[in-house]
Amino acid sequence: MAELKLETQSREISTKGAINQKRREGFVPGIYYAKGSEPIHFFVQEVSLKPLIYTTEMNIVNLVVDGKGDHRGIVKEVQFDPLTDHIIHIDLQGITVGETIQMQVPISIVGQSIGIRLGGRLQQSLHKIDIECLPKDIPQNIEIDISELNIGDDILVKDISMENIKILNSEDAMIIAVVAPRAEEEVEAEEAETLEATAEPEVISKSKSEEEA
Repeated sequence: MAELKLETQSREISTKGAINQKRREGFVPGIYYAKGSEPIHFFVQEVSLKPLIYTTEMNIVNLVVDGKGDHRGIVKEVQFDPLTDHIIHIDLQGITVGETIQMQVPISIVGQSIGIRLGGRLQQSLHKIDIECLPKDIPQNIEIDISELNIGDDILVKDISMENIKILNSEDAMIIAVVAPRAEEEVEAEEAETLEATAEPEVISKSKSEEEA
């Protein structure tokens, strides 16, 4: 499990306007919380968060505030602006040696499915798995090999087994499946329905002679 150092600035709880001004300057407000300690409020440069957010791997965060401290945690929640897609807030959850923690771990798909080579389509329903484990057992990702999947086959949560890790999702939840290719007639029918639904009715206006008649 990789550990990434995150340099931040301490922040006082301030007005919404002041926080938005810091966002315009390229900073993201965040909070670090851990059992038995006071929350730590901070600002961090948005660019510094990209290795943590835009990745398919789980990482431990070493939070440093104003050059001091060494607070270990994980990314618990990230909020994005719905219009600009910029990060607008981040929550970090502290971890303690010897205590289990719940989190979401990304799924990594490996291999080339037999069914896909035969023309099937890959349908992935889950991209992350909810787990509970000790900090020392946190995986970077959960690797799923789809090499043996044929058309009509799938992998459910209950098909995954990991040592020292408890999976919290429903056992019957589907992770990934290889489905049959859609028939050409089905695609054409769907496209026709879409065109029909979006087509505007033609407006027919009467000519002047028709109105006078």
